[in-house]
Amino acid sequence: MVKTLWQAIKVFLLFTGCTILFYYSIIWINKEYENYHRYDEPQGSAIKVSTVEEPQNEWLDRLLFFYRDGE
Repeated sequence: MVKTLWQAIKVFLLFTGCTILFYYSIIWINKEYENYHRYDEPQGSAIKVSTVEEPQNEWLDRLLFFYRDGE
């Protein structure tokens, strides 16, 4: 009886400790990324690497893709 109670207390303390550790680590990560500005202008000699192309015969390409891959 005492051994079973001691095992239950150890499991409870381990669970509580891990929960508290997880909680404070999430708070720390939140504070770390709170001031991180993802949408600022890039520094230095950054260039834009994406362009917009006008689709030509998009319906034909999609139809051929459908026939070729069967999806």
